[in-house]
Amino acid sequence: MIDSANLLIAGCGELGARIGSILSAGGMRVWGLRRRSERLHGSIEPIAADLSQPDTLADLPARFDLVVYTAAAERFDDPAYRRAYVDGMRHLLDALERQQQRPEKLLFTSSSSVYAQSDGVWVNEESPTLPTHFAGLRLLEAEDLLVRRFAGAIVLRLAGIYGPTRTRLIRQLESGEARCIERPPVYTNRIHLDDAARLAVHLLGMTGSGGVYLGVDHEPAEQCRVLRWLAKQLGVVPPQVVDEAAAGERGLRSNKRCSNRKVLATGFRFQFPTYREGYGAIIREMRGEHPS
Repeated sequence: MIDSANLLIAGCGELGARIGSILSAGGMRVWGLRRRSERLHGSIEPIAADLSQPDTLADLPARFDLVVYTAAAERFDDPAYRRAYVDGMRHLLDALERQQQRPEKLLFTSSSSVYAQSDGVWVNEESPTLPTHFAGLRLLEAEDLLVRRFAGAIVLRLAGIYGPTRTRLIRQLESGEARCIERPPVYTNRIHLDDAARLAVHLLGMTGSGGVYLGVDHEPAEQCRVLRWLAKQLGVVPPQVVDEAAAGERGLRSNKRCSNRKVLATGFRFQFPTYREGYGAIIREMRGEHPS
């Protein structure tokens, strides 16, 4: 990867900004495309545009050597997911093609929700993707669109991202709203925000063609185990255990164990290999403690 390359981050939210900051520090020129471009700062040059509105993409600057697509849906519903991932991906590819831009690589941050397995089995990059829920369906549709139109595309299927600004589980425990299902075991998968950004940068820097990668830490963990460990660290009441009926459809939709063997085989090493290191660092930061 050329240090002086030009990089476009399409849908430059929190994850995209972290990727851009890492690469700009290494000498790249980075543009961040988003509707509210005034929210970008530092070394990322803003582009005010809307991926769901192709007219706003009519005049992209420079020649992009690399493109990262990190758009996120505004809401958790099918129309929002279609706009963010399927329509947005199509509009960006159309714009690059019209402007005769031929990036070396295009990386799409997809999601492990493209897997439909819900019985706690292990999945990897070769496992069947037969989602039945709109979230997985639209992300898989965007993946297929990208792979068909861009040779050597990189698809990074990220598990649940957490970090200093993504502390939903901590908030639920502190408010007493946390719930979990103990029997049958419900497995959850995650990756720290910093590791997600570092992994994207790592994959962009690899030689050779693209491919599909699962972005997940070393330890798929039972939902109750994670919450009980967190409750102990926080000094709050453990989560209430509920049955399957009380959990509802969304609580049971995802139950699989994602493998990161392919990512590890590329030489990538995690800063936060499990939830214990990641959430431990977040809690220390919340308390104003210095890193150990």
